[in-house]
Amino acid sequence: MKPTRKPRIKTLEQARAFILRDKVCLIFGSKKSDLPSLWDLVDLPDRVPGQKGWGEKITAIWTWKNQLPAECPDEIFYGKLPGGLAVLMSLRHLRDVHYPQAHKDISECSPLARKIHHLIRTEPTTTTELRKALPPTLTKSALDRALVELQVTLNIVRSNAPEIRNDTWLRFTDQYPEFANLSGH
Repeated sequence: MKPTRKPRIKTLEQARAFILRDKVCLIFGSKKSDLPSLWDLVDLPDRVPGQKGWGEKITAIWTWKNQLPAECPDEIFYGKLPGGLAVLMSLRHLRDVHYPQAHKDISECSPLARKIHHLIRTEPTTTTELRKALPPTLTKSALDRALVELQVTLNIVRSNAPEIRNDTWLRFTDQYPEFANLSGH
């Protein structure tokens, strides 16, 4: 059972310090994992009844999941765990623990995942561009499953470039070239 933690994170810097200290945290909590989550630890107001849009808490968490790896690319990684759980982790933990356990060669991935990987091998590609390049009969859920598979196996990653607003995918080793030697690429 997950230990109960008192919410205490109010700033981006506090979130960064927590991730670097604790090594891994989910973006949102999950009954499938005992990992702590930003959702459980952020102490900002939720949306109040009648308020339009998102509350401060969800806005901060949703912004930080992209902002932390963009502003701290040598310290913080954003990716997915099995089951599609979104996670932030220290780059040290990624290198020393997670990558050796989670990385699978692209040849071990599904045919659709291999096709998507092939499409993004030369340049970063948005989800919309991928959808246009794949057969129109492909369902959104099949594309989403393949993208999660590629993220979980550490074959693709969302671009950390701060100016990018839409999910833009590139090969994991294009964003993290230091891992190329570890994976035999």
